[in-house]
Amino acid sequence: MKKAFILLAAVVGSFAAQAQTIGIKAGANYSNLSGDLKDEERFNNKVGFHGGLYANIPVISELLSIQPEFLYSNKGYKYDDKVETTLLGKEYRYEGSANFNYIDVPVLARVKAGGFFFEAGPQVSYLLNVNDKTKTYVDGQLQDRSTSEKSKEGYSDFEVGYAAGLGFATSGGVSLGLRYNGAFTDLSDDSPARGDFKDARHSVFQLSLGFPLSK
Repeated sequence: MKKAFILLAAVVGSFAAQAQTIGIKAGANYSNLSGDLKDEERFNNKVGFHGGLYANIPVISELLSIQPEFLYSNKGYKYDDKVETTLLGKEYRYEGSANFNYIDVPVLARVKAGGFFFEAGPQVSYLLNVNDKTKTYVDGQLQDRSTSEKSKEGYSDFEVGYAAGLGFATSGGVSLGLRYNGAFTDLSDDSPARGDFKDARHSVFQLSLGFPLSK
C-alpha cells in the first residue's frame, strides 16, 4: 500500500508538471463513519476542514480534464451530548469526538458543461495522526483507555477510496464544489485494540472553494 501511495504521488507530480492551471482550494468537511458498525447509532456527523493544491490538465479542450489534488483533510465523528445504550444489563455512555487527519490524493476526471462541472475518480489517503477525545462510561464509571488518545495503533495507515461531485466554475477559474468521499478499505486494521471499528469506513461530504494561481 505504501508503494502504491508513493506511485500515485509521483503520478500526481507528473500531471502537475503538465498542468494548464495550478491552484489552491479549501473548505469544510462533514464527516462520519459508515459500514457494518457496532452500535452505529452512537456515531454522529462532525464538522472539519480540508485544504491544499490542485492541478488541472485539459484532455479534450474545455470539455474533459484530469484534476489531481494534494489535500490535508480532517475527518472523524462525534457523540452528540450523551449517547446511552444498554448491553447485558450494563449502561454504556459515550461522550466526545475523534479526529483523523489525512493526506488525500484524489485523481479525478472532470467534465464541464458551460460553467458547471462533474468530477469523479479514485483517491488514496495516508493517516497522519489521530486525536481521539472520546470517553466511555459503564454504569456511570469512566473506563480507562487501552491506548493513548493520539495513538494510531490498530488503525490502517492507508485508505483506498473514491470521490465524486459537482460544482460551478467562473470564467476566471474560481470554483465552488460539493463532493462526496467514500472508502473501499476499513478504518481498522483488525487489531483487537480497535474492535469497535471492524468494518467501519470514513464517509465525508466536502464543500470547497478553489482559486487558480496560474492559468
